[in-house]
Amino acid sequence: MWKDYSKSYIKNNRASSISIMAAALVATMFLSLLCSIAYNFWTYDVEQTILEEGDWQGRIVCESLSSDDLSMICQFANVEKAVVNEELSQKGKAVADVYFKNARTIYSDMPLIAAQLGLNKDSIQYNSLLLSRYFIHDPEDATPPMLLTLYVVILIIVAVSLILIIRGSFELSMNARIHQFGIFSSIGATPRQIRTCLLQEAMALSILPMLIGSISGILISYGVIKAVNFFASDVSGRHEAVFQYHPSIFAATVFISFLTVIFSAWIPARKLSRMTPLEAIRNTSGLLLKKKKHSRFISCIFGIKGELAGNALKAQKKHLRISTLSLLLSFLGFSIMICFTTLADISTRYTYFERYQDVWDIMITLKDTKISDFGLTDDLQDISGIKDATVYQKAEAMTFLPEGLQSDELSSLGGFESVSGTPNENGQFQVSAPIVVLDDRGFLNFCSQIGITPSLDGAIVLNQIWDSVNSNFRYKEYVPFVREDNQKTILYKNDKTVEIPVLSYTQKSPALREEYDNYALVHFIPLSMWNKTLGEVCEAESDSYIRIFSNGTANLTDLNTLEQEIVRLVSGQYEIESENRVQERLSNDSLIQGMVMILGAFCVLLAIIGIANVFSNTLGFLRQRKREFAGYMSIGLTPQEMRKMFFIEAFVIAGKPLLITLPLTVLFVQFAVTASYLDPMVFWSEAPILPILIFAAAIVLFVALAYYIGGKRLLQCDLNETLRNDALI
Repeated sequence: MWKDYSKSYIKNNRASSISIMAAALVATMFLSLLCSIAYNFWTYDVEQTILEEGDWQGRIVCESLSSDDLSMICQFANVEKAVVNEELSQKGKAVADVYFKNARTIYSDMPLIAAQLGLNKDSIQYNSLLLSRYFIHDPEDATPPMLLTLYVVILIIVAVSLILIIRGSFELSMNARIHQFGIFSSIGATPRQIRTCLLQEAMALSILPMLIGSISGILISYGVIKAVNFFASDVSGRHEAVFQYHPSIFAATVFISFLTVIFSAWIPARKLSRMTPLEAIRNTSGLLLKKKKHSRFISCIFGIKGELAGNALKAQKKHLRISTLSLLLSFLGFSIMICFTTLADISTRYTYFERYQDVWDIMITLKDTKISDFGLTDDLQDISGIKDATVYQKAEAMTFLPEGLQSDELSSLGGFESVSGTPNENGQFQVSAPIVVLDDRGFLNFCSQIGITPSLDGAIVLNQIWDSVNSNFRYKEYVPFVREDNQKTILYKNDKTVEIPVLSYTQKSPALREEYDNYALVHFIPLSMWNKTLGEVCEAESDSYIRIFSNGTANLTDLNTLEQEIVRLVSGQYEIESENRVQERLSNDSLIQGMVMILGAFCVLLAIIGIANVFSNTLGFLRQRKREFAGYMSIGLTPQEMRKMFFIEAFVIAGKPLLITLPLTVLFVQFAVTASYLDPMVFWSEAPILPILIFAAAIVLFVALAYYIGGKRLLQCDLNETLRNDALI
């Protein structure tokens, strides 16, 4: 009986059935999309971490490791393998990478392994970044990385939201049948039979949409990954994302969707089945005006029709909650997202592209190459189109400075103590002294630029320190670091020291695309001096760099041609990475555009959910609204005035999220601009006002369309007949 009744109802009430199927389809597609994208982002993050850090989980660093030691490590039950890292193992240092069968016990197993080898905890290293991607955190870390955990929490919140979305559609359909089930209950139908009937209908209507929605979500996520690869194709240091999907993700999506549909249908079904036959037959649960609550704001603007519309909205408050929340989140998310990307673009442009646009055109990174081993400096200068090419390498060193050497300007700001803390027992302060080793040609050019006699017999010291008291990081002001009467400097590293002469102090740095530490005394050294006195003392980075400035206007075509010629020359002997300033700017713009499109699509999807709920609510409450407006007609309300009521309701539903979002967006922008120390007028001159207005207009338009369709269908009915006939629509 119940199966035949359900089939008959679904066949004869297509509008209600389509509403439920659409809700199940959209909700499942949304859930499948998020799960698929989250899985792909996770796998990509793991791949990127492995490429950068390696796939090792634990690491033993000690003076020596024998084959017996490796065998002993492998004897631990949870150890999968232990291998010597030949690249990191050097004279006097042995490194072994340890892999575990179950990495979740690594933070307890590694200390036991070290103790068995007779080593202390300082010899243990963990690949914390990779482990965190598998939700494995150091129990002693008070602030573990929780980004992936946050993603899981967001997915749970989304699943709960989907339950509420589908629940609204089921509740609208079931409320329209209260009168029918009251009759069934009066002739012997039990609450359990009513619940079973409604749940069977829910599953019959939702199984196909769930499968289609799951597959659609997978296809959309595939398109998203392709879009990400397209917009980020020119980003240096990034490996291409490959779409991946696991059957367990599909199974989890379908299972969660199944539970979502069951739970969404069970809530209103349980409520309906618990009504008494008399309550159900009388069906007093329509829209009731709340006479004790006045809509003062709406009635003040629109008069009595505003008061009636406000009461109708309050009667639908629970059903419109999802619509309001979805529209609010979509508009708020879109506004903040597009303002944030605009702010990020301005910040990147100011601090990177415009700051260094007259410093470099092409950058070549020589992987694992010392500057002294590079032998193509003269060949680079012979390439037509190159105005200047400088080869350099960076190194780390420290220096000790007596208090009397600090500048007067620094003394007024707190002196060396504000930079490096307390002095040592000799009254000297330890200060970072980074070294930039320039090829001899580049160093001599730098000497000429600062107005000193070119020489290769000393260092040039960048004598400046950021005045963080009187300026911010966006608009930095500098003061002299030390007095300029000291003609020598002593550098040390790893208990080795070297004394070198100082040719000059300067507040001007060479034309390199480098950001120097705010509180360091940077030393620029010629290559010949580095090879002679510093190479064995200071520790240089593994890579060297070539900064190239082109001759003439830097357009994309010319720079691409020049870059290709340089790459052909250098790549034959060295492993390199190349960057093009104009291409870098285009890639950055493309990346931001892609991020706006992807996040914007997410916001649009939220808006669609909210608007779909408005359509479902407007059309689903047709019976209740028909009775409501028939009552208004009996007291003299005209169709024109009824249309005005619909207009007021649409205005409130669409306008409420907009009115809440705008001040929140302004507060966010104000906070972000203040935190970034950007001139507010710079942002507001480029503020994305037009896209925000278009998004808001689209929300208003579709909400108005929903009420136009509902109002037109309602006013076409015989409202006078409704007062006498209580039949279902």
